[in-house]
Amino acid sequence: MRNFGIVLAITLCAMASLVTLAAAPQAAPPSAGAVDPALVEDLVYANRILYDQGVLDAFGHVSMRDPGNANRFLLSRSMAPALVTAADILAHGRDGAPLNAGDRRVYLERFIHAAIYRARPDVRAIVHSHSPSLIPFGVTRTPLRPLYHMSAFLGAGTPVFDIRDVAGVTDMLIGDNQLGDALAEALGDQTAVLLRGHGAVNVGASIPQVVFRAVYTETNARLQAEAMRLGTVTYLSPEEVAKVAAAGDGQLLRAWDLWKARIGKIE
Repeated sequence: MRNFGIVLAITLCAMASLVTLAAAPQAAPPSAGAVDPALVEDLVYANRILYDQGVLDAFGHVSMRDPGNANRFLLSRSMAPALVTAADILAHGRDGAPLNAGDRRVYLERFIHAAIYRARPDVRAIVHSHSPSLIPFGVTRTPLRPLYHMSAFLGAGTPVFDIRDVAGVTDMLIGDNQLGDALAEALGDQTAVLLRGHGAVNVGASIPQVVFRAVYTETNARLQAEAMRLGTVTYLSPEEVAKVAAAGDGQLLRAWDLWKARIGKIE
């Protein structure tokens, strides 16, 4: 009888614990928390604008840091950017893990975004592209440098990340956090970095800013290649770069509004 009493007491305690756990409020899942629909719409527009402007094609991606949680970012499921809708936007955690993907495929190179957000608290939006005019500058000894005021954000020049330096012979993709961290280190405090034989990454403080930078990084590359065929190029001086930066992003929203109008209303 004594043993029966002990067993009964243990059983009752266990049942009481289960009742307590069931009654206690459960912690919100890591993907909880609504994001302003207008910001999600901007992210959708960014995907479509960058396709329309020839920066993205069937590949590439653009993300934004969750304004309500610095350890999360928003990125669409793996698909062609021109087809992205609000329903395709997924939350990702600090390490790049998708938080609400379900059975939807996610981008392999989400680690690009995760690593840069970890390394750069100032960054609020990121574009990874295979922008064609940029590729030659990542595979030659000719640095990409700003030659007109619209691309002054490139500063003294654009660094190049060579994946061979950290991983040897690979498939050229940033497929884990170690490679992402190495890319973020190559980016440093710059606005863009080229990936040898692969593409480029632009960063910004907002969706409109990073889209502007991605578009005009591609434009600068085209103009620089043309100018070099004509002769010696006069690039922006450090003083000119500083003065353009001091003037702010006044022209940015004019371009953003035009690009959105070209896309039209998103259903």
